[in-house]
Amino acid sequence: MIDFGRVVTAMIVPFHPDGAVNYELVEKLALHLVNQGTDTILVCGTTGESPTLTWDEEYELFQVVQSAIRQTGAKVMAGTGSNSTHEAIQATQKASALGLDASLQVVPYYNKPPQAGLYGHFRAIAEACPEFPLMLYNIPGRTGVNLEAETVARLAELPNVVAIKEASGSLERASEIRRLTNPDFAIYSGDDSLTLPLLSVGGKGVVSVASHLVGDRLQEMIQAFEAGRNAEATAIHLQLMPLFKALFLTTNPIPLKSALQQLGWEVGGTRSPLCDAPESVIQSIQAVLKQLNLLH
Repeated sequence: MIDFGRVVTAMIVPFHPDGAVNYELVEKLALHLVNQGTDTILVCGTTGESPTLTWDEEYELFQVVQSAIRQTGAKVMAGTGSNSTHEAIQATQKASALGLDASLQVVPYYNKPPQAGLYGHFRAIAEACPEFPLMLYNIPGRTGVNLEAETVARLAELPNVVAIKEASGSLERASEIRRLTNPDFAIYSGDDSLTLPLLSVGGKGVVSVASHLVGDRLQEMIQAFEAGRNAEATAIHLQLMPLFKALFLTTNPIPLKSALQQLGWEVGGTRSPLCDAPESVIQSIQAVLKQLNLLH
């Protein structure tokens, strides 16, 4: 069994001013994240603007991050999901051959398959890469279809389907997944703001955006909860709530990149069709960073 730890960071991709990937800064950011509390780095998720990356860029990113954190003990998870089963299999096999630790598999988007189609899609990927751990990713707000708890439970019976990033926003749905699966099947919150509540119904941790900025505090919160220090965990959760909200004032990762820029990380902008943060979002982010003593 693979352990992704408590905090999985869905890492952004820095760009040069001309829009090319800034691989040198990718290395520095990956190592910084691990030093600030990240257990596993997810490369080329939505926060990493995967829809606008080429496969060649993605494979290069996998290797750059893997090399950067090789000596730290942290893990690398590849975002290799697709709404084409054939393409997802090819990408996942290549990530496995590179020696990465796991893959994130998003629910196929736009084509809205029924539950039988979803089961067949994920099973095909799992069976094509039987030694490669897979984390499912349910985010109906982006994909247009929900991966039902009963389907997750069937998939969890496959030996290399080991976890889910549950981003439906529903604690009831997460509770049902927990009820239907073995305790060693890991449930991760896909929303920073729901990490602590999800822990209370059997979650393991979070696939986080905010961990770019407060990874150490998220670790403290989860460890406090695990140790039974619930008041301490709640205090951290409430302290960080304004940040969780600010990072989604507009489409992710626009606010996050603005926050990193304000903290001195020259991560560049986002690729079209995303755009720069409006001034109101920049100001809101700045206020929250000052409130948390991250920006002076």
